[in-house]
Order: sequence, then structure tokens, then C-alpha cells
Amino acid sequence: VQLQASGGGLVQAGGSLTLSCLASGRTVSNYTMAWFCQAPGKEREFVAAISWSGGSTYYADSVKGRFTISRDNAKSTVYLQMKSLKPEDTALYYCAADTWNSGSSWVKVTTDRYDYWGQGTQVTVSS
Repeated sequence: VQLQASGGGLVQAGGSLTLSCLASGRTVSNYTMAWFCQAPGKEREFVAAISWSGGSTYYADSVKGRFTISRDNAKSTVYLQMKSLKPEDTALYYCAADTWNSGSSWVKVTTDRYDYWGQGTQVTVSS
């Protein structure tokens, strides 16, 4: 599986961006997908996850109500709509796929639960 993230950029505080993650090489329509972010000097942290069908989503507390994760399995693409952006949202954003599909819950919030990663797209929010 290859994951290609795009859509990052520079935006003012309060602005919006939509990130996209295109999967290729193998279908990911059966798997949980997620977005993580990593700011300079910090560990990669969970942002949002979406179940294989798109029917269930889960968010980090810091982005609830501001970010929306969605997916279009026909296009093999996962999206992260980001609104009301804050300077503290500045980070490199990665998409990830869980093809192991193990465990009793579809929600996976740690990096070790995902086996495929995109290259990251930079989001910079100016104050």
C-alpha cells in the first residue's frame, strides 16, 4: 500500500484546509484509516480515525468540533477537513492505514497499530 498525502499549506489562524490521502497499490476500503500529526520536537500524535465503511469516526479531544475525517472508498481517498485552525495545529500531518485489522475495536490511536504511512504534508498556521 502506498499512501500519498496532500493539501497542506500556510493558513492564517481561523482558516481552513482540507487534506487528502490517496491510497494505491492495494485497496484500503476494508481498513481503518487515520491521521496523525507531528510538530517539531514532539512525538507523532493521533488526530482522527475512520472505520472501513466511514460510518464511525473518532477524534482527539484537541480537534473535536473543528476537524472532520471522511473517506471515499470508490476513490481510495481519505480526507481531513480542518476548520478554525490554530497556531498549535502547525505540524506535519500523516495519513495511516491499519491493514492488520486486529483487536476487538476498530479505534486505534497509537502509531504502533498502523502499518502503512504516507509521507506527510505540512500544515502551518500563522497567528
